[in-house]
Amino acid sequence: MIPVELDVVEQFGRVVKRPWATEVTGVQIDSRRIAEGDLFVAVSSGSDFVEHALARGASAALVSEDPDAALAGIAAVVRERSHARVVAITGSMGKTSTKDILFAMCAPHARTLANEGNYNNELGVPLTLCRLETDTEVCITELGMRGLGQIALLAGLVRPNIGVITNIGPVHLEAVETIENVARAKAELIDALRPGGIAVVPEEPLLESYLARDDIRIERVDPTRELPFATSYSASHQLLNTRTALAVVEALGLPLPEGELQVEFSKLREEERPLPGGGLLLNDCYNANPVSMRAALTHLDERAGAHRRLAVLGEMAELGADAPAYHAEIGELVRSIGVQVIAVGELARAYGGDWVATAAEAAERLRAELRPGDVVLVKGSRSVGLEVVAENLNG
Repeated sequence: MIPVELDVVEQFGRVVKRPWATEVTGVQIDSRRIAEGDLFVAVSSGSDFVEHALARGASAALVSEDPDAALAGIAAVVRERSHARVVAITGSMGKTSTKDILFAMCAPHARTLANEGNYNNELGVPLTLCRLETDTEVCITELGMRGLGQIALLAGLVRPNIGVITNIGPVHLEAVETIENVARAKAELIDALRPGGIAVVPEEPLLESYLARDDIRIERVDPTRELPFATSYSASHQLLNTRTALAVVEALGLPLPEGELQVEFSKLREEERPLPGGGLLLNDCYNANPVSMRAALTHLDERAGAHRRLAVLGEMAELGADAPAYHAEIGELVRSIGVQVIAVGELARAYGGDWVATAAEAAERLRAELRPGDVVLVKGSRSVGLEVVAENLNG
């Protein structure tokens, strides 16, 4: 992290520091991750772990009445001192995968920082900015939202040079009610771009009214563009994410990948693991919505070939009043491509197949059902907790 003086930190709350400490060179909210020179920011019950953080080598600990604001304030100082070009990515789906792909493209050619996993909220975004170093050239951040105004808040902190919207779809409808409001929320990133900024956006009619700015550059992603390189993955929905990342690389003026692009996707996304008898596990269980569920099932169908298709599918959360209809549509797709389903959660009854109430029951049911050569998809909303399914198969 670009060093921050402790007298700057003190404006955000009570500081407990080592006698010799004058600055901090990192920020953590988990005392177990402390390295020498870090600042420990007490979040939630974190004040109970101040001594632990100091014992592990922290230069100081910050206890604030508003730890979110304190963390954001420190991150803003670091951002102000950085000369990196910052990319902010939002969208209804594919944010984290696009970030992973973009990092793989940028890292060979520039000193690149990207957020861990899906660190995309009021804690994760500041923590990412607090990893900026003096020599960082490109910083990739991911911005999530739970309602109107959140992306505006995060983008104001990030101050992106390039804003990326991957797509617009039916997510967080319990909070924003309509897809039109999803577009409105995501477009807060476009509004946050300063003159001279670049917006990388899909061909999406719902965004058009937000693009009427003559002081920024608009780059539209071509969904049919041929990639000038090979990739280590084949899912069609990831190819669209790759085209989006490619547009960003070109906007940054960095060289394009040569040969085959190798991407390490974040945990619980695009994981492929061999199963007995030539089978395959497609573990994509981090989250789900109607669009990503449809894409994952299509990928299952393509990857399975002549093998039997199985899927452990959890319900999709936060879809509002139309949730039953969205689940029914996925059920129709499941039947049309001949997938044997283990459905998890009350709304998932619409998928058909075998129904269970919990992820643990689904894991046991799959283990009993699995045959040599089967190709298995695991996908559902984060709240269903389907990661135990893959863990059970590996046990």
